[in-house]
Amino acid sequence: MLHRGLLKVTEEFGWRLEAWAVFSNHYHFVAHSPDDQETAESLSQMLGKLHSKTGSWIKKLEAKDSLQVWHNFRETRLTRQRSYLARLNYVHQNAVRHGLVMVASQYPWCSAGWFERTASGAMVKSIYRFKTDRLGVDDDFDVAEDW
Repeated sequence: MLHRGLLKVTEEFGWRLEAWAVFSNHYHFVAHSPDDQETAESLSQMLGKLHSKTGSWIKKLEAKDSLQVWHNFRETRLTRQRSYLARLNYVHQNAVRHGLVMVASQYPWCSAGWFERTASGAMVKSIYRFKTDRLGVDDDFDVAEDW
């Protein structure tokens, strides 16, 4: 549900997704803001809608009106090409990093399979070569394997 919601709300707000990974307790994405915006001014509103819709659904599912589902979000403006390309790789490979799959394209709630099908082989190899160990992404979440 969160995966579908992320794809829908980014399209609705005119954001162009390039990489995404959705898990039981967090998600990552790399996207371009809408062409008619010089900044990411609609990001907060877009994520507010995503969090409101998915939060309501989870509260109803859990029958807990007082449950706080989403706590915050962090954004990073990617201005350097090497950092941007490394983040693409990081997001595509995140399910492997969390130990959910051995090969990123096997994880159905991320963009790795889509990326490998739609990008050229040379582009896939190029992106997957970028090192991600020095990115400093806060991603110390334990993902439930049975979700």
